[in-house]
Amino acid sequence: MKRESKQPFSEVLDELTQSEQVPVHLLFRLSDMLPEEEAQFLAAWPEVEDERRREIMGHLVDLTEDNFSVEFSPVFELGLSDPLAAVRIAALEGIWDATDVRLIRPVLQIMQTDEDVEARAAAARALAHFVLLAEWGQIPQRPVEPVVTALLAAYEDEETAVPVKRAALEALGAANHPRVNALIEEAYEDDDPGMQLSAIFAMGNTADPRWLPTILEELTNPDPAVRAEAAQAAGAMGRSDAIPRLAELSQDEDDEVRAAAIVGLGQIGGDQAQSLLGQLLEDEEYEELHELIQEALESLLLLGGELDLFDYVEG
Repeated sequence: MKRESKQPFSEVLDELTQSEQVPVHLLFRLSDMLPEEEAQFLAAWPEVEDERRREIMGHLVDLTEDNFSVEFSPVFELGLSDPLAAVRIAALEGIWDATDVRLIRPVLQIMQTDEDVEARAAAARALAHFVLLAEWGQIPQRPVEPVVTALLAAYEDEETAVPVKRAALEALGAANHPRVNALIEEAYEDDDPGMQLSAIFAMGNTADPRWLPTILEELTNPDPAVRAEAAQAAGAMGRSDAIPRLAELSQDEDDEVRAAAIVGLGQIGGDQAQSLLGQLLEDEEYEELHELIQEALESLLLLGGELDLFDYVEG
């Protein structure tokens, strides 16, 4: 990619690590580093102060989510072994779209042995991505087999912290394993509201129509957290049966529910969802959600819809 500056890389590192505030524009120089630049970075990183490492890693995660052309994998891979839990967690979030199966082993190790509960939960969430890729045929199944085994073990271990157990169940939702549906049903009946939410999330990840009636029912739950989770699950399920209720939830009084419904419509696709999202984009009352609506419409285009996004953006 085109580099932001011809400034010597050593000077870039000095500014990134020592300036009063992180110069975000220089972070792009960490993308697609040349071998000698990567060596300089790897040597300098351990000497950077804890708070600055955390800030840099967090900014890189944000850039990765907003710009598909950047490539910070070496930085995130290094962050997986950082002594600071917040940096490890950010690095795990940064590999959300990684396809390198070599990352599975260090991520699995974090889930199983890290001293920080949130880091273990973040690792389980990161492993969910690899489970999905294997189910979609985008990476080989074999490297993911120990992942599914480890996720099952984490979920069933009575000593596993609830955040890790929830993340493990959510990841297992995408796995083609004969025990998944029973685990989801067990979690759905759990007294812990958090486990129930994770069960609904996992239902959507299964893409199994057996869970559709439950998801549709939960779209009308009086608890907005449940409605939002069900809207997300409906989108992941991708069934048009949910469109009428998602249309209603796009006008919900709760911001998170509205946002989840909009995203869900974009995931499901089809003419009806396109029309609904187009109407929302033209509605001034939804101005604060216009960026999210546009992203949902772009998802429709990726699904093969015929919506002309620019008719709505410029209209």
